Amino acid sequence: MSSLADLAAPATGAAPSFSSSPERVPAIDAATLQRWLRDGDELALLDIREHGQYGEGHPFFAVHAAYSRLEPEVARLVPRRATRTVLFDDGIDGDALARRAAVRLAALGWSGVSVLAGGAPAWEGAGRTLFKGVNLPSKTFGEVAEHAFEVPHIDAPTLARWQREAEPFVLLDGRTLEEHRKMTLPGAIPVPNGELALRWRTQVSDERTPIVVHCAGRTRSIVGAQILRDLGVPNPVFALENGTQGWALAGLELERGSRRALPAAPDAAQHEAARASAEAAARRFGVPVLSRAAAQAWLDDATRTAFVFDVRTAEEFAAGSLPGARHAPGGQLLQATDLQIGVRHARVLVLDDDGVRAPVIALWLRRLGLEAALVEGGLASGLRVPEGAPPALGPVPASASAGQLAALPEGTALLDLRPSPAYRQAHVHGARWSIRPRLLADARTATGGDTSRPLLLIAPDALVARLAAADLRDAGWPAPTWTTHEALVAAGHGVEATPASPGDAEAIDYLFFVHDRHDGNLDAARRYLDWELGLIAQCASDELAVFRPHGEATRGLHGKAHIDS
Repeated sequence: MSSLADLAAPATGAAPSFSSSPERVPAIDAATLQRWLRDGDELALLDIREHGQYGEGHPFFAVHAAYSRLEPEVARLVPRRATRTVLFDDGIDGDALARRAAVRLAALGWSGVSVLAGGAPAWEGAGRTLFKGVNLPSKTFGEVAEHAFEVPHIDAPTLARWQREAEPFVLLDGRTLEEHRKMTLPGAIPVPNGELALRWRTQVSDERTPIVVHCAGRTRSIVGAQILRDLGVPNPVFALENGTQGWALAGLELERGSRRALPAAPDAAQHEAARASAEAAARRFGVPVLSRAAAQAWLDDATRTAFVFDVRTAEEFAAGSLPGARHAPGGQLLQATDLQIGVRHARVLVLDDDGVRAPVIALWLRRLGLEAALVEGGLASGLRVPEGAPPALGPVPASASAGQLAALPEGTALLDLRPSPAYRQAHVHGARWSIRPRLLADARTATGGDTSRPLLLIAPDALVARLAAADLRDAGWPAPTWTTHEALVAAGHGVEATPASPGDAEAIDYLFFVHDRHDGNLDAARRYLDWELGLIAQCASDELAVFRPHGEATRGLHGKAHIDS
């Protein structure tokens, strides 16, 4: 029987000595982690708990890489396998889950892995804060930016009065099209923040009409408004205070189901003006523009991590990009940097094909504290982006046929690995909900510890089944089979709903923290906005010190203005 260690040779030299022994995984204490976070060297601090656990409390600089999808997530977030990497969990059973994850990564070639002894509780016990929520650095910097740049705002009642009285203004939704279509302010035009520099001129016909940028809460409203101010937009620019949630809290109706599309690209004159203003903004802030040779040297440096992002729209990326570049729409790269970059002090190359969007995104990434740069020629630079071999995940378990599903052997144990909300809504009779961190214990319970008993995994996709099967094989189970929930239903198996099972405490994959703030729960909206407003006060000085809001010459372009009812 093959273990995961047999499935791939390490990518960087010999595997660590603990590659098959969890108890030998190196451990560091919270004081050491604090020193590592401040020493300026590359570090990946990975929370390998599930999304619900991560969102209920994690260190400020932690990046989420759930154990349920550990190997492909770490390959994406920490592509250089020699990177100094610290994993942590809840500290239960001697950091058992983090140690198991370290063994998995070591077997696949990650050579600098250790665990935080005692996990998240040890960090809190050392006097450091565990933060609720997600995208902490980006969210916190939005609040920092509001203060640093004195970003003008307008409140919901005043904006509603402008609408009623037909005052001239342009209302832009700085979020993704998917979010815009779910709910937006009445009449808002979808222009994600990463597209503002390129497209704002197509919506404004004079220099007097106010421009209002909104999001769902605070961050993208603030960032979007300041992007326009950075660009020297002559119009009055405002962030809508508290976004769609503030609108709802003011008793105003949101628009749902908008089918408005991203505005068309600008004409030649508008494009040239956009390029000039973006270039000027980046130059004022000191964004480096690397030659092709210098950028290639970044990519070829085996001692450093370099990420390469194409920040255009999904449609443009799909039509063609630089081989090896990753797609990250600019606005979302700023909003959720920790979903794309898992290594502190890594280098970041920001590319486009128009010289408009990349300069703005690189500027803001540098404000966030990242070592970001542009490249002469952008996507046409001809850079050779190294593409590391994907981690070897072991064989995909056999998929049960329709005939096999229609006549499952008596006593077959069913483990449902789909997200907990999907299981609550409908699952096959007799199926037990499980998730990879708890899979071995659940498999023992479901089979009574009898490894000869048939075991069927119900998974949302082959990847989830493949990762789960690796754990089961290493624990002594014969190769399991897998299927989907839909295939079981098609084979005639009955379903049931259990809205309260798994219970909230067991549904570790789902973040309940103000999860329904967009669905009419005004108390949840208030708590979320209070959370955003309180982020700066929770931060230690070393957490805030990474941000670099100043350095650009934007002061004096606009006076401070706040318009409230």
